[in-house]
Amino acid sequence: MSPSISKPRQLTGKVVLAMLVTFFGVVFGVNALMMTLAIKTLPGTEVDSAYAASLAYESEIAAARDQDKRGWRVDAHVERKPDGQAALRVEARDKAGLPLAGMKFFGRLERPSDKRFDREIVLAEVGAGVYRGDASGVLPGRWELVLEGDQDGIRMFLSKNRLELN
Repeated sequence: MSPSISKPRQLTGKVVLAMLVTFFGVVFGVNALMMTLAIKTLPGTEVDSAYAASLAYESEIAAARDQDKRGWRVDAHVERKPDGQAALRVEARDKAGLPLAGMKFFGRLERPSDKRFDREIVLAEVGAGVYRGDASGVLPGRWELVLEGDQDGIRMFLSKNRLELN
């Protein structure tokens, strides 16, 4: 009995073409998937135009110096409740310790990891120099509290503070 010798499969141009198309199809498919996931999960940018932000930088420095000269003391306390509601209480006093009444304060909880979770907090004056507001859907974790105080349409106070809400 003679052993059967199988003929090896020939490597033709069609086989090589199919292997190349399959290889590059997988590479392009994985790249497309990764790009799509990266774009969908991109939390955004801090500023739309770095050039415009750099032009406004000098005015921000001047506003910070003016704020420092005023000597205001603004204390903020954020409390997160188990249902995801966050309560913000702000107490504002001037250099002499008198309450800052009649101002408009705006709060914003910013999620450093993803701007889609940012929450605005509208504050109402509930007493002389005491402002309160609530935000819903606040997840536990690290946040930045951005607090702005306006008087007659002019920003008089700005602060950014990192905090941990559990």
